[in-house]
Amino acid sequence: MVTVIDHPLVQHKLTLLRRKETTTGEFRRLCREIALLLGYEVLRDLPLEPITIETPLERMQAVQVSGKKLCFISVLRAGEGILDGILDLVPSARIGHVGLYRDPATHEPVKYYFKVPEGMAERLCIVVDPMLATGHSAAAAVTMLKEAGARRLKFVCLLAAPEGLAWFEAAHPDVPVFAAAVDRELDDHAYIHPGLGDAGDRLFGTK
Repeated sequence: MVTVIDHPLVQHKLTLLRRKETTTGEFRRLCREIALLLGYEVLRDLPLEPITIETPLERMQAVQVSGKKLCFISVLRAGEGILDGILDLVPSARIGHVGLYRDPATHEPVKYYFKVPEGMAERLCIVVDPMLATGHSAAAAVTMLKEAGARRLKFVCLLAAPEGLAWFEAAHPDVPVFAAAVDRELDDHAYIHPGLGDAGDRLFGTK
């Protein structure tokens, strides 16, 4: 169900990201760098099609990515922290946003915004959110995307908790998850341990 990207650079940068003394600026930069490295692996199986091009020396048969342009879906607000990194790989991708916040009492997701491109059924949709904690927000976002027509989806995060993975897989067994690490557990406030704190607060300098 989950693919852990254990590339040495991913793991090194994740260690720096976790440190409590890492500044807001450094945290943003590391998120972007890790997201780019994760994206490289997540997009490894993109379909290709042959085309004819002219090099400075001759005509040749080459390949390009086939099908409709990819769609990256950011789960607001923290998803913005890794959206830019993966977008560096595919600058022409379409962008969608799902706005969810977690009710502090129930920990259930509440929708406040939803906007996605047209033609979702024909696009590979990559959903990005730094943390897969309870899995409720991730599962809710994917449900909304499926209702909007999405048929091919992948979920990308920095950290996942076993509880969140179990919930997400039960809700969407057809959607693979890619993460830099699977941590030990959730605490009573639904924070991942050992984790890295609140990704949104650390990205935007809020508390």
